[in-house]
Amino acid sequence: MGDLPIEMLHGKDQGSQLLHLPDRVTVEGLIHQSLEAKEFSYCPYSNFRVGAALLAHDGRVFTGCNVENACNNLGVCAERNAIAKAVSEGRRSFKAIAIASDLDDQFISPCGGCRQFMREFGANWDVYLTKPDGSYIEMKVSELLPVSFGPEDLSMKKVVKIPNEY
Repeated sequence: MGDLPIEMLHGKDQGSQLLHLPDRVTVEGLIHQSLEAKEFSYCPYSNFRVGAALLAHDGRVFTGCNVENACNNLGVCAERNAIAKAVSEGRRSFKAIAIASDLDDQFISPCGGCRQFMREFGANWDVYLTKPDGSYIEMKVSELLPVSFGPEDLSMKKVVKIPNEY
């Protein structure tokens, strides 16, 4: 993350940035909720706690944490947990997500699967990569997953192949 423009880096001592919503959710408030969600992580195998706080366009915040499983591929990331919770309650449009971990020397970054999962719900919403001290980097989903594949690609023109007849 060292090659990011300095204007993308934010420390906790800067002024509270408002997310332009009626309920006046701040970036710092969203990050705080992601840090709280991290506390509920179930990660006995990796001991790598992750929390997420997802802000829907209607102002509701959905939190999630990572949940591991002895069968590694059945674990669920915090970001996907938060999004699945929101979708299960009827939300499909998101303003921002904050992601928290215990990493002290670098900002937490979502895995590739979570990047694609976020992309399913749009490419132009905010992702806050944080550190435990509250500092963060602000990025768009499209920056985390450039040249991505999304739902709109399914309606693009395709070559029609006629199957061979025997």
